[in-house]
Amino acid sequence: MTLYLPYLVALGIGLIAGLRAMTAPAAIAWAAYLGWLPLAGTALAFMGSIWAVAIFSLLALVELVRDQLPGTPSRKEPLAFATRLLMGGLTGACVGATFQVLVAGLACGVLGAVLGTYLGAAVRGALARAFGKDLPAALIEDLIAIGGAWLLVHGL
Repeated sequence: MTLYLPYLVALGIGLIAGLRAMTAPAAIAWAAYLGWLPLAGTALAFMGSIWAVAIFSLLALVELVRDQLPGTPSRKEPLAFATRLLMGGLTGACVGATFQVLVAGLACGVLGAVLGTYLGAAVRGALARAFGKDLPAALIEDLIAIGGAWLLVHGL
């Protein structure tokens, strides 16, 4: 394992939170529940509970559907942005906790969420303009968020 791995994974899961706020904690909860992310004995052990898996999975599904609706507010609006930062921090802290760098993981997760929010909005906007409509761009972003989250947590 490289010295920078926990920081890069925390940054990456934060980036996923910037794309889809609830996909990141759902992926972390599943990883902890399945034993891929050993959170037992840490302050974040609750993320490995069946309750966390159920709640965050349901929220992720609702978010995926809601994001396709025309009236969905921008991810850069204060509440949506704050949610992404919070989930990026939580998920980054979970990664950091498993490597005894909880605070650094939290910081990397928040930074990743900022990057994911703004880069995701820019890329999705460019894709939507290229396609002439938003739905294909949104679906591509969904695939990137879900696939990226799986790759990050499966490799832990």
